[in-house]
Amino acid sequence: MDLSFLAAAGAVLQDTYTVIPEDAAAHGPVNPWVALAYLVAGVFFILALRGLSSPATSRAGNRNGMIGMAIAVVTTLVTHDIANIVEIGIAILIGGIIGVTIARKIAMTAMPELVAGFHSLVGLAAVLVGWAAYLNPGAFGLLGGEGISAVSKVEMGLGIAIGAITFSGSVIAFLKLSGKMSGSPILLPARHVINLGVLAVIIVLAALFAMASGPDETLPLIVALSVLAFAIGFLLIIPIGGADMPVVVSMLNSYSGWAAAAMGFTLGNTAMIITGALVGSSGAILSYIMCRAMNRSFISVIAGGFGADDSGSGSGEPREQRPYKQGSAQDAAYMLEQAEKVIIIPGYGMAVAQAQHALREMADLLEERGVEVKYAIHPVAGRMPGHMNVLLAEASVEYDKVFELEDINSEFAQADVAFIIGANDVVNPAAKTDKSSPIYGMPVFDVDKAKQVFFIKRSMGGVGYAGVDNEVFYMDQTMMLLSDAKKMVEEIVKALD
Repeated sequence: MDLSFLAAAGAVLQDTYTVIPEDAAAHGPVNPWVALAYLVAGVFFILALRGLSSPATSRAGNRNGMIGMAIAVVTTLVTHDIANIVEIGIAILIGGIIGVTIARKIAMTAMPELVAGFHSLVGLAAVLVGWAAYLNPGAFGLLGGEGISAVSKVEMGLGIAIGAITFSGSVIAFLKLSGKMSGSPILLPARHVINLGVLAVIIVLAALFAMASGPDETLPLIVALSVLAFAIGFLLIIPIGGADMPVVVSMLNSYSGWAAAAMGFTLGNTAMIITGALVGSSGAILSYIMCRAMNRSFISVIAGGFGADDSGSGSGEPREQRPYKQGSAQDAAYMLEQAEKVIIIPGYGMAVAQAQHALREMADLLEERGVEVKYAIHPVAGRMPGHMNVLLAEASVEYDKVFELEDINSEFAQADVAFIIGANDVVNPAAKTDKSSPIYGMPVFDVDKAKQVFFIKRSMGGVGYAGVDNEVFYMDQTMMLLSDAKKMVEEIVKALD
């Protein structure tokens, strides 16, 4: 989970009040008590991020985030001349009802697209606030002797541009993640030239907007800037494939934060600046971690997803048929019972099949028989950072049994069974051995060192999002369990009973 909702709430709220002159950046120093309250809220936001860094402390992190947001909202309501408190109350009530409904009904497997959808709302809020400040600068304390200052217009233009990119990009990410749009890269002709050209035009328009004066000059510029920013958001995300979605989600999270921070500077709101900076910087750091986990640069992700090259291996051409061993649920159950140590590697296939509960039931039965069971989570497994952790937590898997790649990779050599369910690229040894592979250099699990490998996938016809075959399928110690992940695990559970 992230703090994007904090930035969104702050942005929407900022659009509903009239600023008291002494609290606006353009009219002198901020009330010290207001600054102190916003500082305290900022501390709670930092504690929220700290808590959300671990499943064991995530509840406390959520509580701290809500406390910080409550302080910021109450401070704003108390210290500003509210235009219509009834309208604000109605808006908060409607938003709260929608939030509670979504939280109660949404499935954990749908969390990636939900996060992408929330990011789109954050971006849209920043765009609407920026336009509100432009159309009615007096209500936001932005009018000086010669109208809106150049500095404020730079901040406003950046906020609108980043917010628009966040909105349209998040909409595409939502459609891809929810299956309403193909998750494969959609490659447009001369896409790099088009994207760079549009970005260059946006920068020029922002500069001209800052230097222009009067609505006759500024209105066409800000309209053009907004339209192009919405367009570039679509163009940037369409070529990105499903394998890069964890990076896309964290990247859009970062964008939403910077949009909110830019609006905070424009409006002289310390809480928005703090929250936006926290969200933006944490999202940027997470994007870097995700890229490093795939041995890819941020630019290569933006340029297109795995298998997106015109001559890439993910073209879908028929692969040479190679011999492999196929087993049944009964075979797997018998060997699992004889094992002393089993390491489970979940992937997106587990999420799609919603097999996490059956998997935990299987692990419980094995532990009752004295088998040591651990879970290995790759940083980019799933479609968002921490996706597998969230699903395992939903299935009540104990946190101390879940390990990250660097903490458990050395244990595969001592494992009797590596149980792969729905993962593919993150266990592909080509990342270590094949320099021509698009995933070469990506850190992967050393499942090939385990004594026995069980690999659950629907069929031998498919490959991972990188579009490359997996040598693990054909190893002597590998047994392919070809079936829906949930159905296969349930059959193993029955065989264990």
